[in-house]
Amino acid sequence: MSVAAIEAELSADERAGLELVRETGGIHQSDFWKELDVSSRKGSRIVESLVEKELVDREETVYDGHNTYYITPTARDLDFTLLMAGDMLSPFIGEEEVDPNSDAFSQWIMNLAYEE
Repeated sequence: MSVAAIEAELSADERAGLELVRETGGIHQSDFWKELDVSSRKGSRIVESLVEKELVDREETVYDGHNTYYITPTARDLDFTLLMAGDMLSPFIGEEEVDPNSDAFSQWIMNLAYEE
């Protein structure tokens, strides 16, 4: 089943939870249910459902001195195409100093132009 088909079957609460995780890029479960304005029990059920449907990942962590989970969008949910030009990754990824006049940047821009 495609991600779109799975998302079409989500409840309103699950859809709101997934949107929150996507917007934040990751959130602690203890903050997740507070942001959604639901009980911790309901928040846990929403997260469990999203994990089962492989829409989010959850890993144990300690936050503010308490055990909780950190919830992130699944990798397949992330769109890396904006960083790519053909098979070239943006030259700005991981660079300390950015030189917009560099050959790597010029080549990357040219690859973007040729894609269209």
